Amino acid sequence: MAAEIAWTGGSPEVRASHADRDRAVDVLRVAAGDGRLTLEELEERLETALCARTVGELAELTVDLPAVAGPASGRAEDVLRIRQEGASTRRGDGWVVPRRLEIRSAWGEVTLDFTDAVITHDTLDIDLDLRAGALKLLTRPGVVVDTGGLGMNYSEIKARRPVDAPVLLRIRITGEIHYGQVVVRSPRRGFGRKGATA
Repeated sequence: MAAEIAWTGGSPEVRASHADRDRAVDVLRVAAGDGRLTLEELEERLETALCARTVGELAELTVDLPAVAGPASGRAEDVLRIRQEGASTRRGDGWVVPRRLEIRSAWGEVTLDFTDAVITHDTLDIDLDLRAGALKLLTRPGVVVDTGGLGMNYSEIKARRPVDAPVLLRIRITGEIHYGQVVVRSPRRGFGRKGATA
């Protein structure tokens, strides 16, 4: 952040701009994705960064972290695509949630584990084309799933009632399912965590 302080005026007392806050948020997200920050540390620092008044306050949040190499480095992808046939795919263990996810899956399973995910946006739009398979969403309090936009053909949705909590992430699923299912649940204890498969 030292180079960024010089760019905005050279003094830690200079008032932070939206761009300064965005750069700090990028550094924090990359650090969390690399395992340098826990989810709790990330949430705490993000809240502080978004309220920071000076570049000096932002510098304090990132002084113990490496700088982001390039302007697009470490940002959550705008669109993530999963295409598979006869296979299984899993996202978990601190993955950075994109704004949009396109899933094309036939005869396979896609598992998205949000329990330790790095959530940088308040909404995730999933465009789903699922044939003879399953989409499993492992959620945590604050993650809400809306399946109202799904077209169903000999398919089902299994969802447990969400725990009452402030909404951290709203997942909107649209598209079509043919001979498949969407399962929304919290992770089982000792199941679906590191070293285990869903």
